[in-house]
Amino acid sequence: MSGKSDGTSQSTRALLRLRELILSGEFAAGTRMSELPLVERLGVSRTPLRLALATLEHEGLLELLQGGGYAVRQFSYADVRDAIELRGVLEGTAVRLAAERGVSRRELSAMRALIERMDVEVHSSDTEGSFMRYMKLNESFHAQFVQAARSTVLSRAVESMVALPFASASAFLLAQSELPESREILLLAQQHHRAILDAMERREGTRGEAVGREHARIAARNLEVVLENRDVLDRMPGAALLQLPEREPAVEPADSAPAEAS
Repeated sequence: MSGKSDGTSQSTRALLRLRELILSGEFAAGTRMSELPLVERLGVSRTPLRLALATLEHEGLLELLQGGGYAVRQFSYADVRDAIELRGVLEGTAVRLAAERGVSRRELSAMRALIERMDVEVHSSDTEGSFMRYMKLNESFHAQFVQAARSTVLSRAVESMVALPFASASAFLLAQSELPESREILLLAQQHHRAILDAMERREGTRGEAVGREHARIAARNLEVVLENRDVLDRMPGAALLQLPEREPAVEPADSAPAEAS
């Protein structure tokens, strides 16, 4: 029994540590994950390491190589936009199903309480601390309305999608916490949260699905904001894996005065 427990503990430790190393930029995109150095670095045996590698491949952080083994995956700008769009489809579907199937008063009250707590953080003067608290509350709200759909298949699909560091509902929140546009975006997100809750309470599935999809697109707006502030983006977990558009070179203003003939 203890042997099985030790194996599980090693697998969990290997998974968490390896995910942390990848997201921190310790391994560049395209790096082949060689087993022996990783075994020595993580202090685990090969079996737990292989389980961790397979899990990270399933999550999308690693890719399986044709000749065997794994490499750190690179994500393009289009990959990020597609992931955000797909999350919107999944979460919009969750809101629709929850509205159609009915949400209990207890569930509605719990989600309403989360929205009220998020309101406090949106208007807090403690910028960094409030963003951290808002991010956790936001993740809980999304988890609760997905759970309210009562679909194991859908819940698993959402879990798989948000495992990517930039596809979750709070992906860019912490990275942009110091930017002035952030509060405005949070206010819009709060409007969406209330509309999602109202649609579920009124059992308006089509409306709820539309709001759920539109709400996910806030992450696309957040992406644009951090792209305009690359120093902020660089501090985001997983930023090293992103291959994003180059900054446009600054255009010098044209001289409006006609050139003199020589």
